[in-house]
Amino acid sequence: MKKNAKIVGVVLGAGAVVVGFVLQLTTASYGSFLWVLSAVLIGLGCGAFGHSLGDLLSQKALQSDPELARRIEVEAADERNVALSNAAKAKAFDQMLYIFGALMLAFVLMQIDLAAILLLVAAYLFIVGCSIYYRSKYEKEM
Repeated sequence: MKKNAKIVGVVLGAGAVVVGFVLQLTTASYGSFLWVLSAVLIGLGCGAFGHSLGDLLSQKALQSDPELARRIEVEAADERNVALSNAAKAKAFDQMLYIFGALMLAFVLMQIDLAAILLLVAAYLFIVGCSIYYRSKYEKEM
């Protein structure tokens, strides 16, 4: 990402947070459209601000030490680090399947709205479907 895009991300993120807080302070009813919009703006703004600012600061820190920048780039592409990262993701995915299942069961037992349960089930099935798709794709490649 270019430096100007990162600066724009910082400014837009901070602006979204400010607008979100102003909306929260001026919106009286909890759960109204404006209150929900303000919460979304705060969340997205914080994410954009933090990500862009982190990129800017790391870029600035690495400009003064090109040897460190090269070492970090080599470590990121190292086969062992990539294999470790993929193994950690696979373990997390396995755990996520059980956690999603337990959460869906808990929601059903708590008699949560059907729409929320169906959204969770749809997300669960989408993730499992993606897993099956990529598994079959990678098996065909090998």
